Amino acid sequence: MRKTSAVLASLSLAVLTLTGCTTTASDAGDACEREVTDSIANVADVSGELGSQPEVSVFGPVKVDETSFADITVGDGATLATQFQPVVIDIAFYGGDSGEALYASEFNGDESRVHSIDYWAQRSPGLTPVLECATEGSRVLAVLTPEDFGAQNVEAFGLAQGEDIVAVIDILDVMPTRASGELQFNDARGMPTVVRAPDGTPGVIIPDVPAPTEITTQTLIKGDGEEVQATDIVVTNVMGVGWDDKQVTTSSWGAEASIGVAAEQLIGATVGSQLLVVFPEAEGTPATAIVVDILGAVSAPTQ
Repeated sequence: MRKTSAVLASLSLAVLTLTGCTTTASDAGDACEREVTDSIANVADVSGELGSQPEVSVFGPVKVDETSFADITVGDGATLATQFQPVVIDIAFYGGDSGEALYASEFNGDESRVHSIDYWAQRSPGLTPVLECATEGSRVLAVLTPEDFGAQNVEAFGLAQGEDIVAVIDILDVMPTRASGELQFNDARGMPTVVRAPDGTPGVIIPDVPAPTEITTQTLIKGDGEEVQATDIVVTNVMGVGWDDKQVTTSSWGAEASIGVAAEQLIGATVGSQLLVVFPEAEGTPATAIVVDILGAVSAPTQ
């Protein structure tokens, strides 16, 4: 495989169109308000440590007019403020009438299971308000209506008609949506310029000069997180721009973050950093400039 293609594949770049600006994660986090319903806190007894399989006793039948939630434990970590912000959660569902366990995620401490609110909402729409503005380190108790749980889930689990669903959700890790750290000075000539929208979405200005003849990497922002290891699973926001046509070819901004084993160019960089990587033309593949925001890095799960 060509070097350019191999690195692009390892960065898990999806071919997407560039989306418009949205509110920054930090600003949205400051503005977040969770409208909890404390009265549902007594619909079930929940015990156990965060991240471990909870022991749950449902005091059914549980009935609500609309999906409701309460924070059993409020974490003091980052706020889950946007639809596509990377997050690691564990979740368990129980029948609101029977109290029987319907489904439980791994609860095994594997933090490589990175998704987003949008991902979970596609599987159960009612999880959107339950997860919005939750903080890392929280355990949430929710009651979902059958409509919000999803017709396909109601059928799959054989729930009684009109039966509500009780959910227990652990918010294990909330990652940022953009790089943050110290801007770095780079004096190499002939390299692209990167500008940033208020939400961090990069704009790449390609100079009117030939592309570098070797893979070239610059650190634009140096984060203060841990260094990326060769065996890490890395969570990134990426944007690629063709050198010759100056068109956006790849972008994860405004969509799911890219997740994959650390590419060679990311090893040794720190979480929170923004890198500019330029790949020269190779075997008919056009030269490409790629901006990478490193949002997180976790150890790959053991087999």
